[in-house]
Amino acid sequence: MRPTFLIASLALLASSASLASTPDYAVGAQYDTTHVYVAPSDVDAFVRSFTATFGGRSTPQVVVTVTPTSSSTSSQLVQTPVGSVSVFGFRTPVPYPFGLERTGYLVTDVDAAVKAANAAGAATLVAPFDDPIGRDAIVAWPGGVNMQLYWHTKKPVYAALEHVPENRIYLPAESADAFVGAFVRFAHGKVVSDVRDAPGSELGRSGTYRRIRIASGYGKATVLVTDGHLDWPYGTEVTGYEVSDLDATLARARASGAKVVVDAHAEGDRRAAMLQFPGGHVAEVHSEK
Repeated sequence: MRPTFLIASLALLASSASLASTPDYAVGAQYDTTHVYVAPSDVDAFVRSFTATFGGRSTPQVVVTVTPTSSSTSSQLVQTPVGSVSVFGFRTPVPYPFGLERTGYLVTDVDAAVKAANAAGAATLVAPFDDPIGRDAIVAWPGGVNMQLYWHTKKPVYAALEHVPENRIYLPAESADAFVGAFVRFAHGKVVSDVRDAPGSELGRSGTYRRIRIASGYGKATVLVTDGHLDWPYGTEVTGYEVSDLDATLARARASGAKVVVDAHAEGDRRAAMLQFPGGHVAEVHSEK
C-alpha cells in the first residue's frame, strides 16, 4: 500500500469516527421553523391566512433586531399543528445574507452545533451572535442550502406536531449527494428513500427526476434533484405541509385570501397542491391518499 493512500485512508477513518461520536444537537421538529420574509404591509394578512388555513396561533408581534448588524424588523412565531413559521417584516433593508436562509433549527448548543456542521461539510455563513432571546448562526451546506441554527436562553416547551412538515430542497445532480451526505452526518439522520425515477408529473413536467427523502431529529427533508427546467411555482416553495384533509385545507386557504396555484393532484402515495399566501410566500401541502 502506498504511504499517501494509507495516510488518506487513516484520515478518513479518523474523520468518520469523529463524526460518529459527535452529539445530536436536535431538539425536535416542533421547534423548527420556516423563515418567511414579507413586506411589513403584508405581515398581518399572511398571518391571518396561514393560521386560518392550518390552525394554530401567533405570538404577539414585536419589533426587534435579529441580525448581528443594525436592522429593524417585526418578528413573530406562528405555531400550527403541522409546522411553525417565523415571520419577518423588515422595516430596514435586510442585511446580507439574511432572507436567504430557509429554516431555523433549534439546537441544544449553537456554538457546538456550528462546529459539528463544519466538520460534516457545511460552511459558517454567519458566525454565532447574540439575539434578544438567545444565539443564532447561519450555515451553508453543499449546493448553497442555507439554514439557521439557534438556541434560546430560556428553553421553550412546545407540544408535538400532529404532522411533521418537510423541508423541500431543490438541487442539481452535481451537489445533491454532497448535500445529503453532509446533512445526514450532522443531523444523525437517515435516507428514508432514494427514488431515481420519480415521475416528473410531481413537478408539473414530463420525464423523471430523482427524489430523496430524509428523516432526522430536525424533522423531514425532501431533496428534489432536477435540471432546473421548472415552471413556476416549483422550486419557490420551501416547506411541504402534511394535513389530514387536503380538500378542506384548500377550501380554508381560498377563504382566507391564499391562492391555490397548483390544484390538488395525485403524487404516488399522496395528494398534493401548492398555495401562495398573501405577501407571496409559496408552500406545498399534501395528504396521504
